[in-house]
Amino acid sequence: MKQALGIFEVRSMLAAIQAADAMVKSASVKIVDFNFVGSGIVSVIIEGEVAAVKAAVDSAIASAGHLAEVISTNVIARPHDEVEKILG
Repeated sequence: MKQALGIFEVRSMLAAIQAADAMVKSASVKIVDFNFVGSGIVSVIIEGEVAAVKAAVDSAIASAGHLAEVISTNVIARPHDEVEKILG
């Protein structure tokens, strides 16, 4: 895995869908995973070039942040190959 990973967690299914839509429309990124964490928290994981992932996560914050509580966001540039095993 040579591309960056972006993680966006929000407390609302509707906001997670809005965030995912905003991320793929704003930059050249691909949705890797969409997880229902529990207690209404949903996480969306994307991958792409570092700058594109950063732009996509920023777009998700702007787009879905007014709909629900953003729990956390993170961008991991060039994650180690072992991380790919976690995402399976």
